[in-house]
Amino acid sequence: MPPIELCCLLRARPGAEKAMAAYETKVTALVPEHGGELLSRVIGDGADGHPHEVHVYRFPGQAALDAYMADPRRLALTEERDRTVESTVLFPVRVV
Repeated sequence: MPPIELCCLLRARPGAEKAMAAYETKVTALVPEHGGELLSRVIGDGADGHPHEVHVYRFPGQAALDAYMADPRRLALTEERDRTVESTVLFPVRVV
């Protein structure tokens, strides 16, 4: 089975751009522990409705992705996420 590749578009709550970036640094550090890779993380200014961050991930399979999503350390940061992240769009992609 091929790996799961995902793109994630993140928008910060107004005034919470730096706090969201700090949150994302914490949670993306957990990805490798579940066999995943953060292939790309780019940060923009969010102008004109564009995302503040764009991430591209690769996980070896659904079980690894599920384990990352259910990681208790990640879940413990839910309040921080809710306070800083306005929206998240996650969708499958194919990295070429």
